[in-house]
Amino acid sequence: MEEVEETIGRGPENGCVQRFAATLYKISVEPFLLRCNMTGDVGREVGVCRVERAQSGCGVATPEARIRGRMMQCTIDWLPGSGMAFAAETASGHVIVMDGAADGGGRNLAPRPMETVLAGTGGCTAYDVVLILKRGRHDVRACRVEITSERALEDPKVFTKIHMNFVVTGIGLARAAVERAVQLSHEKYCSASIMLGKTAAITTSVDVREA
Repeated sequence: MEEVEETIGRGPENGCVQRFAATLYKISVEPFLLRCNMTGDVGREVGVCRVERAQSGCGVATPEARIRGRMMQCTIDWLPGSGMAFAAETASGHVIVMDGAADGGGRNLAPRPMETVLAGTGGCTAYDVVLILKRGRHDVRACRVEITSERALEDPKVFTKIHMNFVVTGIGLARAAVERAVQLSHEKYCSASIMLGKTAAITTSVDVREA
């Protein structure tokens, strides 16, 4: 996705605190997790870690590395007051909240970490497919990726099978064009699916619908 994205650039960033608050409310995480005060800082609740922007520790990427997408940064904080929830802040100023199942001490307030791996992979390849079709001047109106997966029984329980069904809607879309976009994503552009393909057998299917 990074390679495809380079030619169109990225939009301006909004405040990470506003994005964090919006994310929390959107997924209905209980208000006690974090609150935003009038100073624009992230306030501390009882037993809850403060989320801070990563400025050191894993190194600072050079401007050249950032431009080429060779280095990425992310900070993950445990939110003790929630049980086993974690907040991840990306270098682009976005926040993702993750939680565990009740049998592991979580409260099921947010997606599991491994679910976000699948979601990120689906988002990565869907991004590629839509962009490739749009560049080909195809009239694409919607794209959905339905993912099913299997994991190994023993730790580290990696993904062993992943199937992605692409439901792409448009006007006069040629099936061959959609299949080609999916192929390009999985063979050339989608970093996430290519990495997962090292341990998992990844298969795809295409469902082309008229808008």
